[in-house]
Amino acid sequence: MNTRYALIRGQRPSSSAQAALQRKPRWHEMAIQGFLFFCGALSILTTAGIVLILGRESWLFFRSPEVSLREFLGTTKWQPSIGQFGIWPLVNATMMTTFFALLVALPLGLCTAIYLSEYASERVRSSLKPVLELLAGIPTVVYGYFALTFVTPLLRGILGRDVVEIYNTASAGIVIGILILPLITSMAEDALNAVPRSLREASYALGATRLETAATIVLPAATSGVAAAIILAISRAVGETMIVAIAAGAGPAFTFNPFKAAETMTGHIVRISGGDLSYDSMDYNSLFAIGLVLFLITFALNIVSRWFVQRFREVYE
Repeated sequence: MNTRYALIRGQRPSSSAQAALQRKPRWHEMAIQGFLFFCGALSILTTAGIVLILGRESWLFFRSPEVSLREFLGTTKWQPSIGQFGIWPLVNATMMTTFFALLVALPLGLCTAIYLSEYASERVRSSLKPVLELLAGIPTVVYGYFALTFVTPLLRGILGRDVVEIYNTASAGIVIGILILPLITSMAEDALNAVPRSLREASYALGATRLETAATIVLPAATSGVAAAIILAISRAVGETMIVAIAAGAGPAFTFNPFKAAETMTGHIVRISGGDLSYDSMDYNSLFAIGLVLFLITFALNIVSRWFVQRFREVYE
């Protein structure tokens, strides 16, 4: 108290009072801060280590005299064991499954997000959203057998057994769309809810209906968040493994027919790595080259997502 009164009167406190005013070390806070720094540094170092190993093993593949970057990016046959190194059959199958996944998840996810944000009552929202998020907790191997035993027979019954093969990219893509549906719905609904209520009220005051308000006011205002949700969902679809390994087919095939079997990048990695591979063989090193291509695709998608969010972000006060 004497120190406080001395400061109020403008007097210089005594040496003992100055020592009392000095900042005391808080060891528990320093320990927590150090632990958090360690966790952050560990995650960064782990990511760097993964990229380093991926790049090193991929370099072993590309430095082989049998492999040329021109053939890798310019041909359409992939059989490393016999000297064919065209990556496009795997990339094409991956893009086809991703396309069908978006064809399912994008309209359903956006419509569901708009309903939860603009139409549903609080009671309905609190009940429906957890049910949708349960889809994200189902093991992907279950989704794979669901595609193989339900979606494929359904497509064959509708389009004909001579049109739809047992293993095909269409059924795998449809089920991947179901898988990423909760991701698009949840993130898009959060972005729509972040739009200020005043914009909606202003639209209603001008005579707009709820649908017009949602489509012309709320959705454009939440463009950055919705786009980020879509791009992250694309990354999730590109990296999906078990569904395509079970339902899409085994064996690279460069085809644009979604009802024929074709192997994706992740499906090929699973199939080849499950066999007897010798270390430093051509097939072994090719897995890392495929993984590098997959990493570059998802990395580019994340860069586009960050740019899109920064470019079209709306800031309200």
